Amino acid sequence: MTSTAKPPILPPALHAGDTIGLAPLAGPWQEEPFHQGIAVLRDFGFKIKILQHNPADVSFLAANDQDRADIFLELYKDPEVTAIVACRGGYGTMRLLPLLDFGLFREIPKTIIGFSDISALLNVITAQSGLITFHGPNLTTLAHSDKATRAGFHHLLTGKTSSPLTPRNMEIINAGKAHGQLVGGNLTTLTHLLATPYEQDWSNKIIFLEDVGEPSYRIDRLLSQLSLAGHFDTITGLILGQFTNCGNIDFIWQRIQELVPPTIPIWANLSVGHETTNHWLPIGLRVQMDSQLGELNLSAPFHS
Repeated sequence: MTSTAKPPILPPALHAGDTIGLAPLAGPWQEEPFHQGIAVLRDFGFKIKILQHNPADVSFLAANDQDRADIFLELYKDPEVTAIVACRGGYGTMRLLPLLDFGLFREIPKTIIGFSDISALLNVITAQSGLITFHGPNLTTLAHSDKATRAGFHHLLTGKTSSPLTPRNMEIINAGKAHGQLVGGNLTTLTHLLATPYEQDWSNKIIFLEDVGEPSYRIDRLLSQLSLAGHFDTITGLILGQFTNCGNIDFIWQRIQELVPPTIPIWANLSVGHETTNHWLPIGLRVQMDSQLGELNLSAPFHS
C-alpha cells in the first residue's frame, strides 16, 4: 500500500428519517441481538435497509466473500442509504479487501461504523480513499451497550458530539502531548495486515489498540511483531483500549513500555473495545492527546 496520505473526506451527518444499511461484513450473528440492535436504531428515528443473502457454506462467515462484498457495495451505492453499520465482527473482513473499489468511498462519502474484525475494512478504506470512518459498536453489540455508549452512537451519527473527548478512568503510562492522524482498532486484525498490500503506514500517527480473548503470550507476540516491524518507532502517540479476557493486564502494559520509546505518550484503559462501554473514535481524523488535561481533542468536525 502506498504511504501517500489522501486528503480527508468527511461523511455527512444523519437526520431523523435517514436510512442505515446493515452490512454482513464478517461473521454470522444470533437473531436476538440483531433485532434488538435494529430496534435501537429505529428508536433513534432511522429507517433500516437489509439485503437478503445466502447462508454461508463456511460456518464462521455470514456469507461467501463475493456476496458479502456485493451486499456492502450495493448498500453503499444506494442513494437512500446514508450510513453503513456492520452487523457483527468475528472473522472474514480481510477477505473482502481485494473485492472492493476504494475510489467509490471518496466519490460518495458516507458514514461507516464497526469494530473488532471490521477494523481491517475501516483502516484500509481510510488509507486508500481518505474517507473518515468510525470505530464504534456493531449492530449486534448496540442493544447490550450501556446508556452512554448508545447515546454516543446516536451523537456520532447525527454529528452532535463536540471536542474534546474526555475519557474516564484513563491511566497515563507515559505523559505528554501528541498530534497526529488517529488510526487503529483490533490488535490481532491490524497485525495480520503486515506484509500485505494493505499494510498500514503508522508514521506520525496516533494509534489506538484493543483486543479480546487473546492470552497474554499471544498479545506479547503481536506487540513484538509490530515492534520488530518498526511501527512503534514512528508513531506519535499510543492509546490502549480494553483488552478483555487477555490475561495479565499489568504484564501487557509493562510489555508496551518495553517496546515503545519513553518519549511517546501512552494512555491505557480507555473504554474502547469488547465491553458494554465502547466509545466511538474517528479513524483518519487528526487529533491531539493532552495528558495534562486528560483530553483527546479533535482537530476538526467529523461530519460535513
